[in-house]
Amino acid sequence: MAGMEQWKGQLEQLKRQLEPWKDQLEQLKSQLEPWKNQLEQWLHQAIEYLNQIPPIQLYAAIAVLLISTLLLLFTRLFKRTKPNTIVLTGLSGSGKTVLFYQLRDGSSHQGTVTSMEPNEGTFVLNSESNKKGKIKPVHLVDVPGHSRLWPKLDEFLPQAAGIVFLVDSLEFLPNLRSASEYLYDILTKADVVKKKIPVLICCNKCEKVTSHSKDFIKKQMEKEIDKLRASRSAISAADISNDFTLGVPGEAFAFSQCRNKVTTAESSGLIGEVAPVEQFIRECVKP
Repeated sequence: MAGMEQWKGQLEQLKRQLEPWKDQLEQLKSQLEPWKNQLEQWLHQAIEYLNQIPPIQLYAAIAVLLISTLLLLFTRLFKRTKPNTIVLTGLSGSGKTVLFYQLRDGSSHQGTVTSMEPNEGTFVLNSESNKKGKIKPVHLVDVPGHSRLWPKLDEFLPQAAGIVFLVDSLEFLPNLRSASEYLYDILTKADVVKKKIPVLICCNKCEKVTSHSKDFIKKQMEKEIDKLRASRSAISAADISNDFTLGVPGEAFAFSQCRNKVTTAESSGLIGEVAPVEQFIRECVKP
């Protein structure tokens, strides 16, 4: 009996504690009553207005609203930011790393640098560092040129906005075959062809008197790639590792036949003559 009396006392105490909340709830209810009436009035007016609209117009308005909403959702879901990656590649000793530093710092960092690992960074080009306004940074990747490391290029191609293929214009002829093979492999890769990634053949070390011109290098590489195309087409399809073929059957190969844009330019990373490369980069990655 004593326990029951204790529980009864606690319930009475709880009832007294809840009494003020009851009054507050009643007060809130009375405050919301005008809003309830107003909402009911607006709803009634909306229904009357919709009843006055011809069914065809009403259905058309609903369809437009649904289509607009779906388009907005799809745009947000599938909108992709444009890539800002520029890949520097070419044979070892062609000057890729020196060019990387020249574009980033405006300095060659004391001449030739041999790299065995990709060298990359995201930055505003040194020549644009003093420009006012918002300038889009470039993600620059220097891929090692040793033949054993060529597969590393595949890691960066899916994000590439452009490719700068460096050629040593001073030691061009001894390296013609190897450079042409590497360029052939790049131009027949699926990512490059399907996405039409622009390629700049950058004839580096043009400051040397005995360096070859970009026109000579272009013509020689076209001839060499034409030979490669003929020899590789003779190999069975099972042995060909390239994704696409180059050129037009029955015609001598020319870079103009490529699905992506291929251009040539001269530069010197050592003395800072890199304006054509910077121009190519900004054509691929808008500022």
